[in-house]
Amino acid sequence: MFTENANRIFRQVIDDYHRHDDVDFPIANPFEKGSIDFLLYEKCWVDTVQWHLEDIIRDPQIDPVAALALKRRIDKSNQVRTDMVEYIDSYMLEKYKEVKPAADARINTETPAWAIDRLSILALKIYHMHCETVREDVSDDHRAACQKKLDVLLTQQVDLSQAIEELFDDIASGRKYMKVYKQMKMYNDPALNPVLYAKK
Repeated sequence: MFTENANRIFRQVIDDYHRHDDVDFPIANPFEKGSIDFLLYEKCWVDTVQWHLEDIIRDPQIDPVAALALKRRIDKSNQVRTDMVEYIDSYMLEKYKEVKPAADARINTETPAWAIDRLSILALKIYHMHCETVREDVSDDHRAACQKKLDVLLTQQVDLSQAIEELFDDIASGRKYMKVYKQMKMYNDPALNPVLYAKK
């Protein structure tokens, strides 16, 4: 199943990252460029690095200048994350291009890649919540509370994986169809952000 493979790759990415636990450590994608596995690995690596950037920027002692630089790095990472989603959706559009949608076919509330995006983030939540369940410097109550949250996250992973599989089945059978909508982000574009173009 697609999601079984995706979840395995996401776990591999998160494990690979935590061997060094360094937001500046270069990615070493082991999969063939252009393959869906390559795209999934890249996507989750971006998510994993950004997860840790978001942790770092919340340090109450962070230098304000460093925080601003980090915020801009996070903005750039968000753009890369969005681009990766569009790459994955384009891959899926190509895969299903020969499918003729049924006359009553419906469009889904989100594209396959945005659902996959949520699956990638969920893998990160599961990894880090598990870490909280085995911490030795916290109370039993903390570990127990985190275990309950972890149980919910694991259930969400099963449910979301099933929903994604069902979406692929619907697309393959013509019951649903997909489109790729560019996100049209405006804050990074000097022609669209009024704070930026007002300074020209």
